[in-house]
Amino acid sequence: MKKVTILGIALALFLSSCSEDFLNQTDPTKVGVDVFYKNEEQVKQALSGVYSQVQTLTNTGYIFGEFQTDNTTIDLNPSDRGGAGGWEAFEFGTVNSGNGEIATLWNNYYATMYNCNLTLQKMADATMSDNGRKEVEGQLKFLRGYLYFNLVQYFGDVVIVTSTLATPDPAFDLVRSPQADVWAQIEKDLKDAAAALPAKYTAAADKGRATKGAALSLLGKSYLTQKKYAEAVTTLQEVTALGYALNANYADNFDPSPAKKNGVESIFEIQYQGDNDLGEWSNFEYVFAPRVSKGAVTGYAAGSNGGRNVPTNDIMAAYEKGDLRKDLSLKPDFTLDGKVYPVPYVAKYNYPHTIVNRTNTNWPVLRYADVLLMLSEAINEQSGPTAEALGYVNQVRKRAGLADLAIADKAAFRAAVLKERRLELAFENHRWFDLKRTKTPAEWAAFMNAHGAQERAKPTVDRGNVPFNSTDYVYTENEYFLPLPAPQILINPKLTQNPGY
Repeated sequence: MKKVTILGIALALFLSSCSEDFLNQTDPTKVGVDVFYKNEEQVKQALSGVYSQVQTLTNTGYIFGEFQTDNTTIDLNPSDRGGAGGWEAFEFGTVNSGNGEIATLWNNYYATMYNCNLTLQKMADATMSDNGRKEVEGQLKFLRGYLYFNLVQYFGDVVIVTSTLATPDPAFDLVRSPQADVWAQIEKDLKDAAAALPAKYTAAADKGRATKGAALSLLGKSYLTQKKYAEAVTTLQEVTALGYALNANYADNFDPSPAKKNGVESIFEIQYQGDNDLGEWSNFEYVFAPRVSKGAVTGYAAGSNGGRNVPTNDIMAAYEKGDLRKDLSLKPDFTLDGKVYPVPYVAKYNYPHTIVNRTNTNWPVLRYADVLLMLSEAINEQSGPTAEALGYVNQVRKRAGLADLAIADKAAFRAAVLKERRLELAFENHRWFDLKRTKTPAEWAAFMNAHGAQERAKPTVDRGNVPFNSTDYVYTENEYFLPLPAPQILINPKLTQNPGY
């Protein structure tokens, strides 16, 4: 059974199928899978467990969504190079199949997928109200669609798993499905979710859970990513009729106070709760704080500052004069003991909290501004920069204090919308997917090599005499997708590796 315990794709490998008596002992402190999932309360507890796993995925999402782009870099620690072969590799473009972050990413995604599938399977026999069953099933299918939406862009072809297995052996025969099949599964799950989910929940305890708007928004983004522009426009226009609106104040999207959290612009965000010992807190403020800032940024000198996800010189220069989002999203430096340190940091998740390292800030996944910008992009790809396309992007710019765009050229408008997405959604883990969606592998590699040359010539943050390696910031087309974790290929050679790794 040892090989089962290290299999990254966490399928239903029930130990009860083993005949040895010592494997059949029952732990009196735990509820077995066969006696759980019996009623609506238990099924909703299982659903909450899946949401909790998505929190875990989100905690390191910036490594893949921002580090791999021109948006952020590292406040490098010259005395501690322990991250060089792990998370730092995503900043410098030196990721290989033995990278531990890759293995954790794959394992955690499929572990979450397993619990989605197991709950969907087990709830079929649970005693539930019709409405309760419909809503839970819709949320689970949304979450599964969201997991695959990320996986297919991370790795390309991936294993499609929509049910559990009774025994371990079939897991070692699984193969990667073509991207087209993965996208078809995503579309199916999100359509089912949109049909099942309400526009809003009546119970306060359900606030923040996936809704019809979340399913339609992600479905529209899926169509946009596949260049199905007509379907994207139709689907995203449905979202505009569901009551969402832009917050008057950009900062309200990230304010964790009860009056602002999950506000009118929020479509779906990962929920966190700090200021307590319940284990549901976030700590992005600390992860992104400059290493030597002590309490200058977070307010707590005892906190552990990560120095990660540092805004680059390039993105700081990209904001137009007068853009209200810049000062709310990032700071160019910090002051400690009367001295100014020129180390930038992400500021949009920084809010008062009462316990060190335990913040209340949610992570936005889908905002109404994102929907408006996707509509602008999709309409332009169909018909050029029409008045409607300009109207959507200009709503976002108006909130930022900027003048309306007036662009007649399709290519110029495409570039303008991509830039607007970069700044509006800065440090929300959209940039890598946006670059891949709008560039071929060759174009992406050229773009990133140009950014790398710029960063090597003038690093955003002083490196303390640590030289660049010859392979840092050198990109090839194969890096358009991440490698599959080497342990997975060893376990199941049928998975195959992505080219170039």
